[in-house]
Amino acid sequence: MKEADQLADKLGEPYGTLILTLSVLFIEVVLIAAVMLGPGENPTIGKDSIFSVMMIIMNLVIGLSILLGGLTYGEQEYNSQGTMSYLAMIIVLGGIGLMLPNFIQSAGGGKFSDTQAIVLSVIIFTLYGLFLSLQLKRYRHLYVQPKTGSMDIPFKERFSMIIPVSKNNRDKSNNKKELWIRSALLVLTLLPIILLAQNMAVVIDYGIKAASLPPALTGVLIAIIVFTPESMTAINAALNNEFQRTVNLCQGAFMSTVGLTVPIILIIGLITGKTILFGLTTTETLLFVITLVLSIITFSGKRTTPTIGIMHLAVFAVFIMLIFNP
Repeated sequence: MKEADQLADKLGEPYGTLILTLSVLFIEVVLIAAVMLGPGENPTIGKDSIFSVMMIIMNLVIGLSILLGGLTYGEQEYNSQGTMSYLAMIIVLGGIGLMLPNFIQSAGGGKFSDTQAIVLSVIIFTLYGLFLSLQLKRYRHLYVQPKTGSMDIPFKERFSMIIPVSKNNRDKSNNKKELWIRSALLVLTLLPIILLAQNMAVVIDYGIKAASLPPALTGVLIAIIVFTPESMTAINAALNNEFQRTVNLCQGAFMSTVGLTVPIILIIGLITGKTILFGLTTTETLLFVITLVLSIITFSGKRTTPTIGIMHLAVFAVFIMLIFNP
């Protein structure tokens, strides 16, 4: 994922983190699809992976970033408006994709009917697409690190914090050429993962069963394999006092995971006839709600402090304990 990281640095916020997030997400979807289409039935692999991503990104990585960044700088600033818009999207997309299936009467049991799967996939795709359009254009300033002492960038100053474009045509041409080269290298680095995904999925699935480990651990392993590079980048951003980049990577990653993975997995299920279950268990629902409420409190407009980072880490520790001792 080195090329994705370098391309992210070149593009700047929020374009860079979006490229890095989508690259990681692509790998996640490939691995989930490989497990789904492999031998045996894994109807909850999509839900398990998405929920594991939430616990890892929204609690472990955010918790470590807040704790380590806070211990280094005392308090850290971020763009509160953009951060809260991420959380709003996470609540809507997560609620529709992970909680709604348990309360649908026609299908029930955590399953969408074919009609519901198609309609909800279109709604989720559309909502996510509109969010990205606004994020990358008119409201890009909401996802850029504000100046010291501020928690936002006013709309009238929305162009002041954007990275300036090169002054001459030669610089523009060189920059454009470099971006195309880095993009091509990124695609090439993803190809081996695509080719090895099926074998990797078989190894993970066999290892879990052979060791008599909880099936939910498959989703955790996929999340760890996929999001470790991005997690390291997010923690490094916090240590560099660029906490908005940490937010963009973490909250943007989970928002993209729900906004793209849920529809794609539902579509794969419809095409292949595989059973897909997205509803959370009672325990997962409670952890989901705790994480959302804690995240809202964490990013309610005040600067981050180490104490609240410890709380996120405690929630993650509970999540790991419940996997092995439900």
